[in-house]
Amino acid sequence: MKILFTAFAALLIFAACNKSVKDKATFTEKISEAPQDNKTYKTEAEPNDLVADTTTQQASPQGIPGKEKHQQKEPIPNPDWDKKIIKTADLDLEVKDYNTYYSAFREKVRSLGGYVAQEQQTQSDYKIENTLSIKIPVDQFDNAVSYLTNGVEKINERKISSQDVTTEVVDTKSRMEAKKQVRQRYMDLLNQARNMEEILNVQSEINSIQEEIESAAGRIEYLSHSASFSTINLTYYQVVNSSAKDNINSSPSFGKKVADSFKVGWNWVVDLLVGLVTIWPIFLAGFVLLVIYKRLRTAKPKQVS
Repeated sequence: MKILFTAFAALLIFAACNKSVKDKATFTEKISEAPQDNKTYKTEAEPNDLVADTTTQQASPQGIPGKEKHQQKEPIPNPDWDKKIIKTADLDLEVKDYNTYYSAFREKVRSLGGYVAQEQQTQSDYKIENTLSIKIPVDQFDNAVSYLTNGVEKINERKISSQDVTTEVVDTKSRMEAKKQVRQRYMDLLNQARNMEEILNVQSEINSIQEEIESAAGRIEYLSHSASFSTINLTYYQVVNSSAKDNINSSPSFGKKVADSFKVGWNWVVDLLVGLVTIWPIFLAGFVLLVIYKRLRTAKPKQVS
């Protein structure tokens, strides 16, 4: 009986081994029949894109095999190094018709995508004048200056200046990114704080760094807006009465000065009378007190006698 059981067990073991060998041979055949992938994957230090294996050989244009073809990506331009130039123009013009020029240049500025940031109008006997600060897109700056100075009566001043702020923008962005990394380190320390004192100290540092980051972001935004919109300081005027210019520059005569003195004196007297009338309750109260005082003074000797 034992011999029969032993023989049966040996038969089962032999059959199992034979099946394992067949399965292994079948798995090996499947691997050998699988298509080979000539693409290789880059490590974490490389970009995530898949690149073709440099060992793959392709035929050269002359038909000579074995020449390798390497594909190189074009460098991506850094947008931070785009030129940021602040342009400013100062114009002082004399025009023929104030209202016509005003309507024309407002329509032109609107069509160029600009706007009037500030405006101040003054008028005298000699001229009517308007002073404006205009914001124009940087690509329309030259067109706007040419249009504003075209067909005017006289150009008293035309001054154009440029300021390159590219370096300042890039430097501010770099410092802002460095501050963000420092803030992240403090955030990690905040999670590791053990007591309230450590939490307050770390939070104070985080708040200080956050203020610096916001200040840098505001500076970048201001410079970017100034570079995208140029400024034109425009002053134009129309001469209303050319003879009034001599009266403005010349000093008044003696008779004019005397007449002005009488006029000023009369105005002073009028102002004094108006002031006295304004304080009539004080005079009335003083008069009543004076009457009461006199009556008491005259009645006192009679009581003594």
